[in-house]
Amino acid sequence: MPSALLLTGAVLCSYCGVGWFALAKEPHWQQALGKPNGKSRNVRALNGLGVVALALSFALCVWVDHVSMASLVWIMMLTASALLVTFTLAWRPRWLALLVVWMR
Repeated sequence: MPSALLLTGAVLCSYCGVGWFALAKEPHWQQALGKPNGKSRNVRALNGLGVVALALSFALCVWVDHVSMASLVWIMMLTASALLVTFTLAWRPRWLALLVVWMR
């Protein structure tokens, strides 16, 4: 499998993971969906999804490169993903609602 495709998958997993972590916080949930969450099982599910997505992102990075290079790429990817989620929350918070379309 081409490394560019694997790294693209890693970027998407990283963005989704950070997005799910953000949506697990009540203010971001309200900002994205316009209503209170109020369900602790949703928060646990979002945190669990965030962990799984970031772990998968790291696994894909390791699949492409050796561990020392993969960890560097993954840390930079996390930083970029966090920045993109921050910008999404600032400019178009409703776009993050696509990450929880199955929870509504």
